[in-house]
Amino acid sequence: MGKYKVKVNDTQFDLGMDEVTGLDLQELNPTSFHLLSSATAYKVEVSDTDFANRSLSITINGNTYAIKINDSYDQLVDQMGLLSNAAQKAQNIKAPMPGLIMSVLVEVGQEIEEGTPLLVLSAMKMENQILAQGAGTIKSIEVAVGDTVDKGQLIIEMES
Repeated sequence: MGKYKVKVNDTQFDLGMDEVTGLDLQELNPTSFHLLSSATAYKVEVSDTDFANRSLSITINGNTYAIKINDSYDQLVDQMGLLSNAAQKAQNIKAPMPGLIMSVLVEVGQEIEEGTPLLVLSAMKMENQILAQGAGTIKSIEVAVGDTVDKGQLIIEMES
């Protein structure tokens, strides 16, 4: 199976599927879990998620950790040098996962910068704010509040 590179704050770990699936983790509710490791119990709370960027924040026994997960495809993109720190132009926004549009935070014709909140998508009982990955202008908005979307569905069309 694939390996994951997991960055916790500033420390990186390599994890395999067997290590992930072997966790003694019990879901208490959609954002709260009980973890048992080496005979020690931990309370885990998921406080923030950004599925598009594969990152989340979790709190374990009162300590908060920033988590970034790269799967084999992310690692390949990094190795090929396809990511650039240069200013990016915004691309069309597609749904990172299936879900329900809770709110649209931009309008057609609006100029946006990288990091601008675009909409809120509810998925897996969690609300996820979708952010712009670059600067541009909103050309069209293909969804409305209350619409359900599939993963990869065009949500917002951008122009440079």
